Amino acid sequence: MKKILLALLVAIPMFAFAQAPKFGVVNTQTIAEAMPELKAAQEQVQASTQKYEEELKKLQEKIEKDFADFQALDANTPESIKERRMQDIQQQEQKMQQFHSTAMQDLQRQQAALMAPIQEKIKSAIQAVGKENNLTFIFESNVPLYVGTDVTDVTSMVRTKLGI
Repeated sequence: MKKILLALLVAIPMFAFAQAPKFGVVNTQTIAEAMPELKAAQEQVQASTQKYEEELKKLQEKIEKDFADFQALDANTPESIKERRMQDIQQQEQKMQQFHSTAMQDLQRQQAALMAPIQEKIKSAIQAVGKENNLTFIFESNVPLYVGTDVTDVTSMVRTKLGI
């Protein structure tokens, strides 16, 4: 009985040590930057941004032209015409600001929609690496203030899983 009890006392700490949680860290930013999908998404957003900038430039040029025309009005021009033209210019400026706001929101939505599948792909690869290596947790590597020697950096494994 003493031998069995002694064997259990020796085996329990070894079992507990064998079952100790294993941690990993990963740098998802470097992984995302290496993915060709990210570059394609960035190019799409940049193309949309350029189109919006061109449209805003056209609106700005129209406002500037109308304002120059307003300033060139003859001193004999009735006040009601001057007021109407100034109101038109102010309305154009408001429309341009509203367009700018809408454009920014659209670009943010577009970027989020393009990034979602990339983020999901990275997440799936991280989960697969975690399961394959029996890791308890995988943390983002740029967050911890200290990482001990028993933590595994799985960034290269995730990159390999993604084929990059």
